[in-house]
Amino acid sequence: MFIQILWIVFFVSLAIQLFYLLILFGRFAFFYKKKTETPSSEKEPVTVVIAAHNERSNLKKIIPLLFQQDYPNFDVMVINDRSFDGTKKVLEQLMAIYPKLRTVTVNYTPGHVTPKKYALTLGIKVAKNDVLLLTDADCTPKTDKWIELMTAPVRLDGKDFALGFSQYESQTGFLNKWIQLETIWTAIQYVSFALWKSPFMGVGRNLCYRRSFFMAKKAFKGLWDIECGDDDLFVNLHANSNNVAVVVDPNSITYSIPKNTWEEYFTQKKRHFHAGKYYSTGNKQKVGWYAFSHFLFWVSGLVLLIFSVIDQNWEQILVIMGIMVVRSILITSVFRSARKKLEGNIQVFWSLIFDVMYTGYFWILGSMGYLSKKVKWK
Repeated sequence: MFIQILWIVFFVSLAIQLFYLLILFGRFAFFYKKKTETPSSEKEPVTVVIAAHNERSNLKKIIPLLFQQDYPNFDVMVINDRSFDGTKKVLEQLMAIYPKLRTVTVNYTPGHVTPKKYALTLGIKVAKNDVLLLTDADCTPKTDKWIELMTAPVRLDGKDFALGFSQYESQTGFLNKWIQLETIWTAIQYVSFALWKSPFMGVGRNLCYRRSFFMAKKAFKGLWDIECGDDDLFVNLHANSNNVAVVVDPNSITYSIPKNTWEEYFTQKKRHFHAGKYYSTGNKQKVGWYAFSHFLFWVSGLVLLIFSVIDQNWEQILVIMGIMVVRSILITSVFRSARKKLEGNIQVFWSLIFDVMYTGYFWILGSMGYLSKKVKWK
């Protein structure tokens, strides 16, 4: 009876996995074609917004790069959030070089609000332009077309949100390969659901919306006391089937500096998972059903495989192994196709061990983040 139940669980979880991989994620990975933009002379002004806490060295790098963007009308707003590393002096020096660089200094954060949301709100309130393009101080645009491509859905199509992709810089080592893979996987999920008119998150490293929209929603109302979520929770709260567009173009992405140690990475991901507890029930289920079926697929499959080896039932061993291999080929194909659309790169460091690792990663680290009572931005 136990074995029969395991077989049922194995095939039901496989069916759910195939639905996600072929229908939900496969639509983006295999069939999505980049929208051909109609050339337009309309170049509405844009403000690039960066909240920075002790980002002196990163700002010295990113500000000159931003002002190399091929866009005729934009400025940059940096919110200096309680920095004590010489950020203020660096910004003053940069403003002397770049007249369209503006800054706001935050000296303290009220006790009832969280630092990054407070900093962003102050900066956005005094932003010069209505179209806002948000990124982080450690991010760099891949090309000089970043502003034009990322803001197009908001400027030209009347969308409230434009969701972009932000990858981490490629470095050596297993940790970096894992970070690259996990970042692509996150993007596959939120891009795919957005294309199905069911958006649930975006990333603040590459996100566009209007100042007027932000103010009409009373900034981060309902989210002030949550340490994280200035990006994904804000999108989760206000996105709907009609007001969101995804920007899928290798020329529109940004690159961030990855964490160098597992401890730093786990702290970062714990904060990201913590935000997930505030998603709506329906949005939790979007990710949850895949993760749960993924877990059941591997657990039931491996247990069945062990019993089959003990019984020396070679036919069952071949069936189980064959299904696992076919699914692994499928998910690798999804990753390769999606990465080509997002980054223009088809290389994917992928194997069965990564897929198995993701089961433990999601449920262990996800549970830690979900159950944690407090996390920090910086």
